[in-house]
Amino acid sequence: MNRPEPAQPGAILAAARPAAELRARVRGLEPELIAFRRDLHRHPELGRQEFRTTNLLRDRLVAAGLAPRVLPGGTGLLVDLVPAGTAAGTEFLAFRADIDALPIDDAKTDVPYRSTVPGRAHACGHDVHTSVLLGTGLVLAGALRSGELRRPVRLVFQPAEEVMPGGALDVINAGGMDGVGRIYAVHCDPKVEVGRIALRVGAITSACDRLVLHLDGPGGHTARPHLTTDLVTAIARMAADLPAALARRMDPRWGVSLVWGRIASGSAANVIPQHAELEGTVRCLELDGWREAPDLLHELIAKLAETYRAKWTLDYHRGVPPVVNEAVSVARLEETMTARFGGDGAQVVEGTEQSLGGEDFSWYLEHAPGALARLGVRAPGDTTVRDLHQGRFDVDERAIGVGVELFSALALEDDRI
Repeated sequence: MNRPEPAQPGAILAAARPAAELRARVRGLEPELIAFRRDLHRHPELGRQEFRTTNLLRDRLVAAGLAPRVLPGGTGLLVDLVPAGTAAGTEFLAFRADIDALPIDDAKTDVPYRSTVPGRAHACGHDVHTSVLLGTGLVLAGALRSGELRRPVRLVFQPAEEVMPGGALDVINAGGMDGVGRIYAVHCDPKVEVGRIALRVGAITSACDRLVLHLDGPGGHTARPHLTTDLVTAIARMAADLPAALARRMDPRWGVSLVWGRIASGSAANVIPQHAELEGTVRCLELDGWREAPDLLHELIAKLAETYRAKWTLDYHRGVPPVVNEAVSVARLEETMTARFGGDGAQVVEGTEQSLGGEDFSWYLEHAPGALARLGVRAPGDTTVRDLHQGRFDVDERAIGVGVELFSALALEDDRI
């Protein structure tokens, strides 16, 4: 498949001949990588169940002469590429891709790569991220053999980004960040045109936690609510009042958002139930708010529960802090993208807003500086709205080659960590 029109050759970081050689290598791999992405799309696997995906990746990387290590849980891989003669203690440049899918139906009916698994779909672009990192590994494997790779590189194929706690912690616990000096990742963005990336210094995503509130009471007859605990009313008031109360107790600049996704109680019209549940997420733009939210929610719930004489427990599951992009890493992404694709003054890097979405790439940035770039996947002129986590989500597959060339150039054309 041909490259998008915005993707024009550049020559800021590399001489024309090496730049042309790298582009030719990437183009030669594109048909295989697109086929690989479509295979993953047809066979999506949920977090920590990505055994088929892991095996496909391992086999292809081994065939390229690399030595991938499967994570202890049986899904996900670490791949180190270390040039001969590398001094002990030299830090790795790392690249990460997430490999899991979502528990939703694939609503596309007009593509040959539609999911074959009911209730499972790559509706967030992780199949693209995985294909980008596989392609990067294949390019760098060739560079390692030819002596062109001058610095150690680690590829992180991470499981379970879509669950809490996310698979980034699995990688870190397995030593995946040991010796890493800088780390990069991309995430598909259907609002950005293919051939471009979007960048932001500082927080680019938000903190995200999950909570389940349980209310209990003796139950009773709806004719005598005063003799028991009216759990339906209590849980309804919790659902309505807690978001507003939390917002008024926290600095509004922190951007705290409590939103419910599930409420459950009762089974009959004339029976006051004994149990009720409320489940949702807390999202926050700033670390300070993320740290304060759990204690404040416990305080607010206790006061409301006392009003309705309900017993309560709160299961508060820490998710992820915000992804905070480091300025130097963002600058290098911008330099490399402009050098590679910004010929003739084409705009290939744009700014972006902070999202309220959560992304466990944030945990890696607790260990090393780095940045997450938003990878354009919208076809030029396409006005169809395809948001993340929707059943009709799809991409312009030319984005895969853009991502591979960006990552490969970062590894090959800049010796700085």
